[in-house]
Amino acid sequence: MSKLVITAALVGAELTRKQTPNLPLTPEEIAIAAEDACNAGASVVHLHVRDKDGQATQDRDVFARTIQLIKSRCDAVIQVSTGGAVGMTPEERLQPVTLSPEMATLTCGTVNFGDAIFANPFPLIRRFARAMREHGVRPEVEVFDTGAIATAERLIGLGLLEPPVHFDFVMGMPGGIPATVRHLVCLVDSLPAGSTWTVAAIGRSQLPLNTVAVAMGGHVRVGFEDNVHYQRGVLADSNAQLVARVVRIATELGREIASPADARAMLRLPAARRGS
Repeated sequence: MSKLVITAALVGAELTRKQTPNLPLTPEEIAIAAEDACNAGASVVHLHVRDKDGQATQDRDVFARTIQLIKSRCDAVIQVSTGGAVGMTPEERLQPVTLSPEMATLTCGTVNFGDAIFANPFPLIRRFARAMREHGVRPEVEVFDTGAIATAERLIGLGLLEPPVHFDFVMGMPGGIPATVRHLVCLVDSLPAGSTWTVAAIGRSQLPLNTVAVAMGGHVRVGFEDNVHYQRGVLADSNAQLVARVVRIATELGREIASPADARAMLRLPAARRGS
């Protein structure tokens, strides 16, 4: 079985300090959290950033500063979010892609996002895929339901996605695909041949779905963006604590942990970008 790639989703766009006082918000805090997560076993950092008031932002300069600080502390693959926060314009959402990070998320469908709508019509998806190609960024296809996989296959047919594609299953979001083993198996069975995949399950579903993904040979995402609790009623101390737990589980199940260099090879990042 391949080594396990662990992604740390450190911040997210909606979470506040009222929900967890341990949330990193400034570029400096996020960089420290990234280093701690990497030392604990994460090889990819999924990156959102916040403005000076702690609100979600896609500001290019804030991303640039945060990425610079992370790179000064660790060698993790940096994967920027192009989801931003619900209601942001496409122009806002695309700003960090212009920095040519190694990876960026590509959400391949519109989904009810709790009480809001996370809008991703196909023309916008094509635009985002083209922007990533132009800037040499490897997409991670975000899957909120099975239709996103079919959309990714359309992009492959148009030459806008280069197979094999890496997918991230975001499971358990109200309005999206439920976080069950049955649905996970369905998603995996629906993938194009040769694809790699990660599970990002929400809330209390994170730990059981991560464990199943480890056993199935997939990869996992942990962190405050998806879950702030270590156990029921107990807040996690840090993103690194959540990473360390999945490392222990993987070790018990016989999965080696991928280093950032391993992750770059496994996710087929462009050779010229490795170690950048």
